[in-house]
Amino acid sequence: MRKFLLPLVTVALVAIPALTALATEPEANITPKAALSEKSSVPVSAPTVLETGTAPPLAARKVQSVKIGIIDMAKIANDSSSGKTATAEIKAKMEKIQKQIKSKEIQLKKQKADIEAQMPSLAPIQRSAKAKDFQKKLESFQLFIQKAEKDVRTREEELLKKLYESVAKAAGDYGKANGYAAIGTNKELLFVDSAVEIQDLTTEIIKLMDKSGKK
Repeated sequence: MRKFLLPLVTVALVAIPALTALATEPEANITPKAALSEKSSVPVSAPTVLETGTAPPLAARKVQSVKIGIIDMAKIANDSSSGKTATAEIKAKMEKIQKQIKSKEIQLKKQKADIEAQMPSLAPIQRSAKAKDFQKKLESFQLFIQKAEKDVRTREEELLKKLYESVAKAAGDYGKANGYAAIGTNKELLFVDSAVEIQDLTTEIIKLMDKSGKK
């Protein structure tokens, strides 16, 4: 549902100047133009990458690893205090609706049995009226079920959204405090570069959420 993009790893090329010393040549070979000093040598820097157009050897390259955090949302929903609270609320709501549906279903079955028992003694117009009345009760029962399902689904979405917002805030706070480039869920990670360090932060995020919830 959500996709998280792994950032590209920046590789810094550092040109390391190599200091060398020019040996002092014999006095006979020193010309007035070239001789800066007859007593000391002049240090000269090695050509840089900009001058030579070539990169320094691999040993001179500095690769900075990138930290990516992964979170198991299912575990957070099951183990965090806010997740357990949301789950308990939805479960209680479902059980209450199921009891109401069962009670209405029993009443409808009883009414159906009573109508069927009366049918032989009723006039055709009375039978038609009884049948229409029972049909309306059936339709009302079906509407009740649809509305109950919608109410549960709506409340579940509200709780999940609230839980996700809590996870996102905790992840943001933890990531900034601990130098993470990104934190996402444990889905669709098909490739991870060797310079990327992956850490499961589920337990840490749950602790942070619970601590924040207590406050």
